[in-house]
Amino acid sequence: MTTAPARPATLWEAGTRPAGGALRLATALLVTAAVADLVLSDGLGLFYDLVFATICVVLALTVRPSDFFPVGVFPPLAMLVVVLLLAISEPQAVADARDGVVQATVSGLSSHAVALALGYAACLALLLVRRQFLAAHPR
Repeated sequence: MTTAPARPATLWEAGTRPAGGALRLATALLVTAAVADLVLSDGLGLFYDLVFATICVVLALTVRPSDFFPVGVFPPLAMLVVVLLLAISEPQAVADARDGVVQATVSGLSSHAVALALGYAACLALLLVRRQFLAAHPR
């Protein structure tokens, strides 16, 4: 009796990283991107948005299937934390300098809503595709 050779893992199966380490790394990268964006420009801008969306996609592809939930809730919380930290420390980076913390947070979230929506949608879509693929093709 001959067994079929094991096929290589597809993109949908390749994620094996535990969520804890992946989320800590993603958080550090997002904070670094925010700081770099502030150094290079007057406020949080397109560079941060692109890094945010990229990190959302990479997270969805690299974590193991048992850790889909933490990755699925990470993007909006990460955006909120970064914008809130900036609203507290440098409100002019995300809003008008005279705005309070709450107003600066809301303004910052609204000005980066497209990046949040696209990054979050891509993350959730990739997690869904991975879940469906793994259910249809168990190893």
